[in-house]
Amino acid sequence: MARTTRKRSTLANRAIAASAALILGGGGLIAVNVYASAGEGWTGQRPDQTQAAGQSVSTIDCPDVGNELPEVPQQQRGSVDRELATLDTQITTAYQRFAENKERVESDPSYGQQQILAPLRNERLVIIQRIVSLIERGAPKPQGLENMAPCTLRADDADNGGGDQGQDGGQDQGQDQGQDGGQDQGQDGGQDQGQDQGQGQDGGQDGGDQGGNDNGGQAGNGPEQNDFVDIQSVQPNVNGPRNRRGASKGTFSTDCGKNENGKFNPDNVIVAPGVSNGAHHMHDYVGNQANDAFASDDDLANGDTTCRNQGDRSTYYWPVLRLQNGQDENDAQADGGGKDQNVGEIQTPAQVTLNFVGSPVSKVTAMPRFLRIITGDAKAFVNGDANANASWSCTGFEDRQLKDKYPICPEGSQVVRTFKFQSCWDGQNTDSANHRTHVAFADENGSCQNGFRAIPQLVQRIVYDVPPPVFDGENPSVFAVDSFPEQLHKPITDHGDFINVFDENLMNKVVNCINGGRRCR
Repeated sequence: MARTTRKRSTLANRAIAASAALILGGGGLIAVNVYASAGEGWTGQRPDQTQAAGQSVSTIDCPDVGNELPEVPQQQRGSVDRELATLDTQITTAYQRFAENKERVESDPSYGQQQILAPLRNERLVIIQRIVSLIERGAPKPQGLENMAPCTLRADDADNGGGDQGQDGGQDQGQDQGQDGGQDQGQDGGQDQGQDQGQGQDGGQDGGDQGGNDNGGQAGNGPEQNDFVDIQSVQPNVNGPRNRRGASKGTFSTDCGKNENGKFNPDNVIVAPGVSNGAHHMHDYVGNQANDAFASDDDLANGDTTCRNQGDRSTYYWPVLRLQNGQDENDAQADGGGKDQNVGEIQTPAQVTLNFVGSPVSKVTAMPRFLRIITGDAKAFVNGDANANASWSCTGFEDRQLKDKYPICPEGSQVVRTFKFQSCWDGQNTDSANHRTHVAFADENGSCQNGFRAIPQLVQRIVYDVPPPVFDGENPSVFAVDSFPEQLHKPITDHGDFINVFDENLMNKVVNCINGGRRCR
C-alpha cells in the first residue's frame, strides 16, 4: 500500500487558540462502569445484564479468552490462534453494530441486550467450544472457558482519576525506561528535528467539543481530550535497579530504518497466523520485509531486510500512529484502516532506535532464533493494565513516562513511544499458548525468576514530529495509535512485536558485546 504524500505544517499553519490550562473534563460520558476491566472482577451485575436506561456507554467489553488459555498442544496452536482471531472479528462486528445504534442502545437497554450482546454471546460460545475441543485433542480439557462467552457494555471511564492517571501511569511498567537502554540511546536524538512542533502545552486547550461526537477524534471512537496530559505536569517517575557486580552493561544497536518503504498490513503473524486482518489495525514494519499473516519461519529467514546489518532479518512492528486531522490515508476504505475505524494520516517516525541491552545482575545468553515476544497489550483498555507496558513521553522529558495518557509536548519537543521487551526466557520455548508465558520481565532487582535466564533486552524508541492535539469542535486534530475498534484508540493499548531472526554469528556478537560492556553496531 502506497503512502499518501504529506506536508509538514509550519508553526504559522498550526496557530492554535490557547487557554490557560488543559480541560480534562470533556467527553460527556457518565463515569459508570457496567463491567469492570478484565482482571478486576464484576461490578455486581450478572454478565447478561446491560446498563440502565439513560446511562452513557462507549464500548463492548469481552473477556480475553487468549490470556486465559492453559497449555495448548503444539500441533493445535495455529488452529486455536485462528479461532481466537475469529473472536476478535466477532467483537469488531458487534462493536460496529453498537456504534451505529448507540443512541438507541442508551435509551433502550433491552435493545442492546437482545440485538447486540445476546447474539454476540451465542457466536462466541460456538468458537470457545471449538477452542476447547481443539485443546482437548492433546491436553486436558480446559475448564470454565465457556463462562467467558458473555460480553457487556461499558462507559469510557477515562475521566475517572483525571490527571492522576497520567502522573502515575508509568511507574509500574518496567521502571528502567530510558536508563541504560532508552535514555542514553539518543535522549537528544530528534530534539533538534521539527522545531515547529507548536505550542505543546497550550495546543488544544481551548476546546471541549470532542470533535463533535461523544468519543472525540475523527474516527468517532476516540481518542478523547482527557486521554491527553501536559508532560510538564507529570512528575519524574523513572527508576530502575542499580547495576551489581556481574552485570552485563553493553549495548548493541541495530539500524533498520523508519519504514521508509511504507510497509504496512493489519496482520499479526504472532497472535493470528494465517489470518488476514487479524489485528484489525495497521502495523508499521521495519526489518524483515516478508512479514504478513502467512509468513513461515523459512519465509522470514529468506526475507529481505531493511536492517543495515544483513545478519539481522528480525521483524519489528507496532501499531501506526495517525494524525486524525480530517485527511484520509490510502487505507480509508481498507481492512485495518477505515473499515476498522482507524482513520487519518499515518505518520512516518522522525527516528527509530533499536537497542539490545543487558541485565543489571548477570550476563545474558543468546536468544533462540525465531523467538517471538509481544510487549504491551492491544486490549488493555478492557483487559486492565496487567500486561500494559508501552510508555509515552516527550524528548527532553523522558524521565517522565506515561502508560495511560498521550503526552502534550512543549514547543520544540517531540512525542516518544518506548517499548521495553521482556528480558527473561524460559530456556526452552520460542512461543507459548498465550504468547507471553515463555518470556518474562525481570523482578524489581533485575533478576530473572523461576529458572528463567537473562537474554538481551530489546528497547525500542520511536520519535514523532506531530502537532499537539486540538479539540476546537470545528477543526479537531489529534494523534493516536491504531487499535481494535472497541479499544477506542487508548494510549494504554500500545504494544510492540518482535521475532528474532538474527543469524548465529551476529547473535553471538550481540551477546559478547553486551557481556563485555561495549557499545556495538
